[in-house]
Amino acid sequence: MNIKKFKRYGSLFKITFSISAFTFGGGYVVIPMMRKYFVTDLELFSEKELLDMAAIAQSTPGAIAVNIAVLIGYRIAGITGAVISCLGTILPPLLILSVISFFYKSFRDNRIISAILKGMEAGVAATIVDLVVDMVQGILKEKNWLFTFMAPTAFIASFFFKVHVLFIILSCSFLCFVQTYMTRKGGTTLND
Repeated sequence: MNIKKFKRYGSLFKITFSISAFTFGGGYVVIPMMRKYFVTDLELFSEKELLDMAAIAQSTPGAIAVNIAVLIGYRIAGITGAVISCLGTILPPLLILSVISFFYKSFRDNRIISAILKGMEAGVAATIVDLVVDMVQGILKEKNWLFTFMAPTAFIASFFFKVHVLFIILSCSFLCFVQTYMTRKGGTTLND
């Protein structure tokens, strides 16, 4: 193995490990951190590519954070990169949960730990709102009317009209399929 590949693998492990170790709140919180490191700082791929990977990670079984890390690792360094990214992402929670489970009684009754966790909840909420705003801005820049109206319509259908989520997912998938089919055939799109 040459030095350049070794450095790439080390950098990939270090970034995924640090993101996983210092982000709390689930998979969606990881996406802005991945964007910061891989899109903004290292410029390894575009924001659109990251959002495509996030969509794939979201639709595959397993934790979104691990799925997107594996996709990013694969995109950067192939199968070895995917394995390294996976390890870098799963090790911090594994280590943290091992320590917490060992000292569970101490953590459970500690008011300071409880206060820290409450503070993290507010930070996670702010990060998720920031991600949603960025994603909406990206959708609006595409000027794709289907995508622009799909998210609010899906929310309204689920929240207010109690439409089953499976029906919403199937309907949105069907509409995207139709739009892609029409675009590839050279016909009109739902944007026009």
